[in-house]
Amino acid sequence: MRTFCLIFTLLLIVAPLVAQEATPAASQPNIVLIYTDDFGYADVGCYGAVGVETPHIDQLAKDGLRFTDAHSPSATCTPSRYAMLTGQYAWRRKGTGIARGDAAAIIKPGRTTLPSLLRQAGYTTGVVGKWHLGLGDGQLDWNGPIKPGPLEIGFDYCFLIPATGDRVPCVYVENHHVVDLDPNDPIKVQFGKPLDDQPSGKTHRETLKMDWSNGHNMTIVNGISRIGWMSGGESARWVDEDMADRITEKAVQFIKDQQPKEEPFFLFFSTHDIHVPRVPHARFVGKSTMGPRGDTIAETDWCVGQLLETLESCGMTDNTMVIFTSDNGPVLDDGYQDDAVEKQGDHNPSGPFRGNKYSNFEAGTRVPMIIKWPGRIQPGTESDALMCQIDFPATFAALGKNASQIDIPAEAIPDSLAMVPALLGQTKQGREYLVEHGRALALRHNQWKYIEPSKGASYNPKTNIELGNDPGGLLYNLATDPGEKTNLVKSRPEVVKTMQAKLEAIRQAERTRPASPGEKGESK
Repeated sequence: MRTFCLIFTLLLIVAPLVAQEATPAASQPNIVLIYTDDFGYADVGCYGAVGVETPHIDQLAKDGLRFTDAHSPSATCTPSRYAMLTGQYAWRRKGTGIARGDAAAIIKPGRTTLPSLLRQAGYTTGVVGKWHLGLGDGQLDWNGPIKPGPLEIGFDYCFLIPATGDRVPCVYVENHHVVDLDPNDPIKVQFGKPLDDQPSGKTHRETLKMDWSNGHNMTIVNGISRIGWMSGGESARWVDEDMADRITEKAVQFIKDQQPKEEPFFLFFSTHDIHVPRVPHARFVGKSTMGPRGDTIAETDWCVGQLLETLESCGMTDNTMVIFTSDNGPVLDDGYQDDAVEKQGDHNPSGPFRGNKYSNFEAGTRVPMIIKWPGRIQPGTESDALMCQIDFPATFAALGKNASQIDIPAEAIPDSLAMVPALLGQTKQGREYLVEHGRALALRHNQWKYIEPSKGASYNPKTNIELGNDPGGLLYNLATDPGEKTNLVKSRPEVVKTMQAKLEAIRQAERTRPASPGEKGESK
């Protein structure tokens, strides 16, 4: 009887431990980050979209948590991606503006990044889709090995659109090589003067299937003229209409390849839609009332649905955290004549907020963000916590049973804060302070938003965007004035003084992330 009681007692102790080891989903999820391009706050149905349906994204919100005050780190693409992956405000580092198509790698090998932190915790990491963070060391030969790149900063696999669809080179890069390149037809890429006498958007405008409105008038690929000059690589050039299918296929395959493995995975799926040129596949043409811009929103929703369906068919849904968000706010005319302005109708991509992509106003960085994690996040919930993608590195690193194994150097992810309770909807207390990065810097604190004085243009007629530059600075109370209509700089000087001082202190500091136990000194 004593032996039986001893065995029974041991089983009571061991069984929960065995169960805990057998269900890593509860403590260490797979992570799928769906990072869309140029999606405005209200470009999704559950945020108020009109004229287009987004059933798969809306279902994510029904199954998870929808944030109403979430932000990209910047109002433009490259700096947002840089900050999200490195945990450092992009304005702290020179050279993080909108990258050219032939830009060198902006994130250097050896840098601590979101994927490198997750890899320490045993994750298999992959990035599929738009990159736009530079490749190579400055004199890149597109016909040979292409590195450094994602594989040198923490990713195990990559399938890339190197920059953007409107910039050359118009080819895919898988790991270290251009896909489907004929060595007898080498690629040449150049920005500035033309490479040769090839047709361009200026010289052969009448041949284009999508006309340009400003700037996008150089090398013609697939009947669309781009920024920059490219020759060769005919067999490797993409077809815009197939782009969403191609990258989704690669993302789906990456997920399927993880199915037999016990280790968790991180997939950074970076869509190109709804960035210009907006060229949806034929099966999505007419899916909205807004022309190509609306149709590519529907196309993006399909991409999201494909990933969710794959997770379900692989039995991974309950074990996976899915995040949907955008790299900056919306823009209508961004260089091509695609009826985005003419067919906008009643749809307002910025929702109740002022501004757009490129802008210091709120819609430049306030974007949709939805998170689903079955069993950990309550379905159909909403949060007004102040959140930012720059916190993904510290937050994801803090998740899971292997968090203690992650070594974060003092100088790493200097502006990334661990926001686990807010991310999971356990609290609506988000960031206390957030620096929004447009053409100038702005500071958010509680209901206040302060935009520092700037002498730049206040309006861009090419894109029809208010940039939010003002030589006297701007102050808004977003609780009573979310549309930023009433400037309170003169009537609330005490708030201006406090916000100015805090913004300057953040600017002068080398980090805003508190030092972890064991760290010595400030980051350098």
